[in-house]
Amino acid sequence: MTFEALIKQRQSVRRYQDKPVERENIDKIIEAVHLAPSACNSQPWKLIIVDEPELKEQVARATFNDIISFNRFALEAPVIAVLIIEKAKLIAQIGGSIKNQEYPHYDIGIAAAHFCLQAAELGLGTCMIGWFNERKIKKLLNVPDKLRIGLVITLGYAPDDYRQRKKIRKPIEVICGFNGY
Repeated sequence: MTFEALIKQRQSVRRYQDKPVERENIDKIIEAVHLAPSACNSQPWKLIIVDEPELKEQVARATFNDIISFNRFALEAPVIAVLIIEKAKLIAQIGGSIKNQEYPHYDIGIAAAHFCLQAAELGLGTCMIGWFNERKIKKLLNVPDKLRIGLVITLGYAPDDYRQRKKIRKPIEVICGFNGY
């Protein structure tokens, strides 16, 4: 598959088959995250793969509540990944402070993109979730209090009838300029 085909194929999946994800595929996704670039090669993340059914359900339930229920689909995913923001190398911290930038936030975005693109190449669906009960997930997964959870990503096989949606994007002229804003 070409890269162009891969990025056109990848989409957020919000329904999953009741089918486990093979460990070899999870390992390939972990390796894709492992190879993601980061500022000063800090690799400021820890990826937690949650595939134990009871724990996975508890983590999934921490992504929605009675009022905010749009992430309820997370219950269907056979795997949930939690991306923890770790401390960057000192040089990246200094550079980020000087430039008023949060490099670890960019870095986990890149790592998450690697996760989702590798999954898509393997025929798996993903959805990045930014709305979750951080305190509850940290407690469930024994994440130290001082660390932050950057993203939660669902992973699994989309149902056979899950259709590829047309990607609706802003016009290129709106998102890109040459030689100036």
